[in-house]
Amino acid sequence: MPVEQIKNIVDYGIIGLLVFLSFLTFALAIERILFYRSVKVEEYSHEKELELDLSKNLPTIASIGVNAPYIGLLGTVIAIILTFYIIGDQQDTIDPGEIMKHLALALKATAAGLVVAIPATVFYNALLTKVDRILSEWEIHQDKKGLRK
Repeated sequence: MPVEQIKNIVDYGIIGLLVFLSFLTFALAIERILFYRSVKVEEYSHEKELELDLSKNLPTIASIGVNAPYIGLLGTVIAIILTFYIIGDQQDTIDPGEIMKHLALALKATAAGLVVAIPATVFYNALLTKVDRILSEWEIHQDKKGLRK
């Protein structure tokens, strides 16, 4: 596989995937925020029904937050392999500038993974806190109606 193809895999494949996951995270988080604003706890007669509605899409956000660093790490490993390949290919004259460019590519993949993971984790934790709050509101509502013991 030519060196340029490997670079394109990291640039467009790995980082492209991370950009997609970032957009997906933001879209799901916005959807959840809008849904939570519209929830009326009095319309739910069963706590598990409410919990199912509230937790929709949260596992996806959590999975993105957990796995994005690994996807970035994969890009890093591929780029470092590329760097070693270039060093091995340039036995007589090793161009330090070329080596630095490929190491920077490796670090770019790692950074992209973290840039996706950190907001996803923050969104997940904030949304989970909101779920707990809404479930508590449901319990209070049920207690006021005398439906819970």
